[in-house]
Amino acid sequence: MATGLGERIKAVLALEPDKGAFEFKGIWYTWADVSQAIEQIEQRLLAAGLHTDAPVGILLRNRPAHVAAVLQVLASRRCVVALNPFQAAGKVADDLRKLALPVLIADEDDWQVAQILGASEEVGSLGISISTAQALTVETVVGLDCRRHVDKHAQALPGICVLMLTSGTTGPAKRIQLPYQNFERSLFDAMHYESRGDSGGIKLKESAALLSTPLVHIGGLYAAVFAVVGARPLAIMEKFNVEEWTKAVAAYKPKTVMLPPTAIRMILDAKVPPEKISSLLAIRTGSAPLDPAMADEFEQTYNCPLLDTYGATEFAGAVAGWTLKDYRAFAKVKRGSVGRAQPDCELRVVDAESGEVLAPSTIGLLEVKSVQIDPNKWLRTTDLAEIDSDGFLFIRGRADDAIIRGGFKILPREVEKTFREHPAVKDACVVGLPDARLGAVPVVAVQLREDSPATTAEELLGFARERLVSYQVPVSLKLVMALPRTPSLKVSQHEVRALFNE
Repeated sequence: MATGLGERIKAVLALEPDKGAFEFKGIWYTWADVSQAIEQIEQRLLAAGLHTDAPVGILLRNRPAHVAAVLQVLASRRCVVALNPFQAAGKVADDLRKLALPVLIADEDDWQVAQILGASEEVGSLGISISTAQALTVETVVGLDCRRHVDKHAQALPGICVLMLTSGTTGPAKRIQLPYQNFERSLFDAMHYESRGDSGGIKLKESAALLSTPLVHIGGLYAAVFAVVGARPLAIMEKFNVEEWTKAVAAYKPKTVMLPPTAIRMILDAKVPPEKISSLLAIRTGSAPLDPAMADEFEQTYNCPLLDTYGATEFAGAVAGWTLKDYRAFAKVKRGSVGRAQPDCELRVVDAESGEVLAPSTIGLLEVKSVQIDPNKWLRTTDLAEIDSDGFLFIRGRADDAIIRGGFKILPREVEKTFREHPAVKDACVVGLPDARLGAVPVVAVQLREDSPATTAEELLGFARERLVSYQVPVSLKLVMALPRTPSLKVSQHEVRALFNE
């Protein structure tokens, strides 16, 4: 049996080359197609002198050629440097100049953008163009067929599989190094569930997994690689769309899928008929807070459990979550929890000042110990949490999101929850703004329901005043058509903050 990530990827590609590997917009690409694209990228990297540990930039779109590029870099033990295609072209170009990558792999459409091409020329990167049409194609970009300014290029990153972007929820996205050791451990620990029937060796699965989360963030990249190492075909959506997702579920009948809470809300709002997604035994969710009231509505409508998880890019996966067994036993009495610690993970809550471990059901800073990171070290997060006597984790906000208004602490999530209780409110986001007298004050952006009657900002603030302590009430409220979101559909807090700075 293949023991490492690279060996496993190569073993899966060789199983049944003529069978479908990736489906995209109604077209299936075989494992042989994927292998050919991987080999063509490998030849170009070797010719440029880029070997093990070399950083390889990929402008990651949810397309088969891009998944193939990720597989190639991981199978060859190089490092994927994730680049966000949803940014403005100027920001992508600035990123390329700062990173000074020896090579950039991007879609043929992205190479038509003058800023991206120009930044790559300035840096002297090798340019590789990939495309997903009737076939997967790999070409060298004209004018970027060799590396220049080699001495100024980013150096090798030994042992790092991905330089991964965080989601950018609370501020500009930043990159975190994910070691191969951690990523492999996370994949292979989870993979034994996929491989329970593989006692006679690796076998291709019949049903396809669905990829609708962005490949540029850890959830999407993990899902894509997990499907491949699990020998499962992958149906790829360029971005989440209710109609396309519903058709994919009806066609491929997956038993479980992963969706962020915003996508779950979109399914409810679209009134998708339950029979069209009846194959689902559960939906795993995460990446943003799951509103308990919305979860109740979804589960009652579709008779499908929502299994919340908790993780971060730094953890290379989830460190807590719900199992179906726990859900059946505790869902009603542990409402709002993100589940219990995953196997090989430990959780505790400590006092922010003293570091003292706090008693059950006491709010403090969450710390995590995991074999995926370091089995001997507690990693402190910026999440405010409590753990009850049964080990269930409740996330109560972020320490770095807490707004200190004249000495009083405000947790934005509590204020957002109050606004969501108004029948006209679809969603809300509370952030803090600097204040010369009080230190910081809360403001809120509110998105109304499409079918709601006319509702004013003052009416909503009056609603909040009746339910909140005075210092919790936002000093300003903006009504917006839609809250700004990151590619992973989280509300972008720094963009909300910018609305009040205009």
